[in-house]
Amino acid sequence: MDKEQLVQMITSQVMKKISSDSALSCPCPSKASGSCSGTSCSTGGGCSGGSCPPAWDGVGTVGDMLQAGASRVSSFPPLGSCPDPGLARLIDHTLLKPEATESEIRSLCSEAAQHCFMSVCVNPAWVPLAAKLLRNTGVKVCTVVGFPLGATFSRVKELETRVAIDEGADEIDMVINVGALKSGNLKLVENDIYSVVRAARGDIITKVILEVCLLTDQEIVDACKLCEKAGAHFVKTSTGFAKGGATTKTVALMRKTVGSDMGVKASGGVRDHETAMNMIGAGASRIGASASVEIISCGKPSAKGY
Repeated sequence: MDKEQLVQMITSQVMKKISSDSALSCPCPSKASGSCSGTSCSTGGGCSGGSCPPAWDGVGTVGDMLQAGASRVSSFPPLGSCPDPGLARLIDHTLLKPEATESEIRSLCSEAAQHCFMSVCVNPAWVPLAAKLLRNTGVKVCTVVGFPLGATFSRVKELETRVAIDEGADEIDMVINVGALKSGNLKLVENDIYSVVRAARGDIITKVILEVCLLTDQEIVDACKLCEKAGAHFVKTSTGFAKGGATTKTVALMRKTVGSDMGVKASGGVRDHETAMNMIGAGASRIGASASVEIISCGKPSAKGY
């Protein structure tokens, strides 16, 4: 039996179990806790008399999976369990420090699934692991290209992009050739961006990191126009590795330049709820942060940085 047949068998058994057990006994939170009351779970996965997520442990379903041939079962917390899913879905939960360990990447992915973040943003070497851990959670895998300097060959960035997508990346954040932009070589910058957009095949979201702290306002405007011309989907403020990060002023300038046709990602120094909301108010449609849990929980600023 091949993998596809096994998956189909397991899915079939699970669906049969769900359809036949329309009134499984399950303990549900009371209204006092802010959720529904009731003691039975509907076929839709909620509790009768309310709409809370299922609280039973699913032993019967796991048993069916094992009977069907599964040797191991894993799960993440249900998508949608975060206190502010609207804000969470604007955040790329980020860990790009070079010393990040496998354990930290696993924790990052677990947090992302639990809190419904739009994506995790990791270095390319971690893409296969993140893609495996986040499969079927609704959380995307974002990775970086030409990071953090942007000063490599366009064909290398193109190859990085292709390999990352092959390994499971859903979104690409590339760094522009900052030196070429500041030298006035706009054609090189445009072609550099386009090489990544082309490698992404049009169906993978491409964000272009400008590193705004190194640019004048006019250079930011020029870079945004080149990104738009090259077919990128987002412009992004910063890598988090330069001398400064996102500001509401630069985010507003980027939004004004690209209008409503492109996304604007604010990253670098966004470590609390207030700052995140200010960036969104200035025009950001995505936030890149390592302090994502603190941001959606209105918690204190994180010491992790980014």
